[in-house]
Amino acid sequence: MFERFRRPWAVLLLGLSAPLAAAQRVDLDYQVRFLPESDQAEVTLTLERGQVLNYLDFSLGDKGYYSDFQAQGEWQQTSPERGVWRPQEGKAQLSYRVKISHPRANGRFDARMTPDWALLRGDDLVPAAKISVESGVELVSRLQFELPEGWQGVETGWPRIGKNRFRIDNPERRLDRPTGWILAGKLGTRRATLGKTEVTVAAPVGEGVRRMDILTLLTFVWPHAQAVFPREPDKLLIVGAGDPMWRGGLSGPNSLYMHSDRPLVSENGTSSLVHELVHVFSRISDTDRSDWITEGLAEFYAIELMRRAGGMSDDRYQKVREQLARWSRKVTSLRGEQSSGPITARAVLLLQDLDAEIRKVSAGQRSLDDVTRGLMRLDKVSTGDFVQISENVLGGKSKVLDTRLLR
Repeated sequence: MFERFRRPWAVLLLGLSAPLAAAQRVDLDYQVRFLPESDQAEVTLTLERGQVLNYLDFSLGDKGYYSDFQAQGEWQQTSPERGVWRPQEGKAQLSYRVKISHPRANGRFDARMTPDWALLRGDDLVPAAKISVESGVELVSRLQFELPEGWQGVETGWPRIGKNRFRIDNPERRLDRPTGWILAGKLGTRRATLGKTEVTVAAPVGEGVRRMDILTLLTFVWPHAQAVFPREPDKLLIVGAGDPMWRGGLSGPNSLYMHSDRPLVSENGTSSLVHELVHVFSRISDTDRSDWITEGLAEFYAIELMRRAGGMSDDRYQKVREQLARWSRKVTSLRGEQSSGPITARAVLLLQDLDAEIRKVSAGQRSLDDVTRGLMRLDKVSTGDFVQISENVLGGKSKVLDTRLLR
């Protein structure tokens, strides 16, 4: 995520040195077969050369979603929540079953499978794992789906390389997992190219998702998002469904989910769709009890991008600020592991005031956009990082950030 620059002399030395040995590329294929009758998927990992991988140490969680492990090599369940695969030499496979539907306490679902479709996150198909692989080895990962009879197709946020087949490539990880939202079954889809991004809006047939409304709003907002964020995804998948799916929005790598009943623009003038889009574009991750930064920026731009696109008058903007102030009047600190609605509202007011301060001091030459782009260069962002970058952009101390809210 953090773009590092070499000094000119270092580049020269690299150019004069002997060529580095090319990475040894080894195929790792994921095959997924959906089993609606049992609310499961059968997942098979096939490693072309097992000897290059010392082990995969999976985090299986505490829900009991994974079962029926079969391995070529050694499989050891080290605890109820962890399992380790040590592949055999040559071609090696690990297969297991995973439960798809994830119910919440309120009767809603984070992921769901019906006889006609499945909506889930790929993170759950292949759980997170610690990996030990030989030096100089690059795993080349692909994802293939086998669909039940009558299911028409599958959509992911990864590049398609064949029928129901995708290339998984995450340069930030040694193990390329099929993360992000996945939708399979009897689907309706709409597609468009916005900027350099292939955008797909997909939902199960009959779930009430307004696909063209979503694409239309994104078309207006997209150029303004491009102007803020220096990178945009090659592909973006937006999925949705109705009850009993969770009635909210949630972003993932190259993808986001929205419940079909969520308005594109809420009565308070913000947009859950744009909020999640900002998460996809920025990929800012926080640390040190600083979730207010991640959520505050997403909500700030959910308002600001709508405003810049001409979708919000100055009068409406002031009314939004008044509502945010009423909602957050009892907030005394922004710090915490998870930002609540009132905390996020107070964070937005702080960010709006900081944006105004930066524009005034710089005579309109700089803005909060410059702070955001600085934050995007960091792997993790703390409140201290935020203050430092903001004051670098300002060229001095900020009056707005001199507050007990950040302690």
